[in-house]
Amino acid sequence: MRRRSRTATTLLLLAMGGLWLAARGGWRSILPVAPPPVNLDMEQARALNASVPIIAGGLAAARPYHFRGTPAAREQAVQCLATAALYEAGSDADGQKAVIQVVLNRVARPQYPKTVCGVVYQGSSRSTGCQFSFTCDGSLTRRPEHKGWTAARAAARRALNGYVFAPVGRATHYHTDWTVPYWMPTLDKIAQIRSHIFYRPHRG
Repeated sequence: MRRRSRTATTLLLLAMGGLWLAARGGWRSILPVAPPPVNLDMEQARALNASVPIIAGGLAAARPYHFRGTPAAREQAVQCLATAALYEAGSDADGQKAVIQVVLNRVARPQYPKTVCGVVYQGSSRSTGCQFSFTCDGSLTRRPEHKGWTAARAAARRALNGYVFAPVGRATHYHTDWTVPYWMPTLDKIAQIRSHIFYRPHRG
């Protein structure tokens, strides 16, 4: 596929209601942005996402997370991580690891809850505002998951013992490439794994 010019990229992003600046090898949002157009079809969304480059040098390694707590608290954390991994990524092994890493990256940041379950279920009591859509869209009752539980639990336990899934670095957000979430221009794009795109806050 022919690479888009930065001018074309800028025009696409301006169409979203924001203004971006090319600096230090990557794009930075310099004005608040409005929600993206609601009438984008799948191909338009994919084109817009593809037009935003992965920031140079953005894939810094996350610090290993070592769970400290009682055995019961550990099992609760395993269950929350495995549930998020399974409902967000299905039985895809790398997808599960990526979701788990994003959760733990959030635990490490002061603006998020300080527990694994707190991060996973943040905002789940509201019809809007949940951080992981499966916690408030009815998936837990409407779409029971079975295949992949053993692998998800094993991945969760490994992550709580310090395993780092390096391909997503310090990402705190992700979305599929056929959607354009309103927050996308406010973060650094750092990785893409198949159809999922990963982001971190600016400067780390």
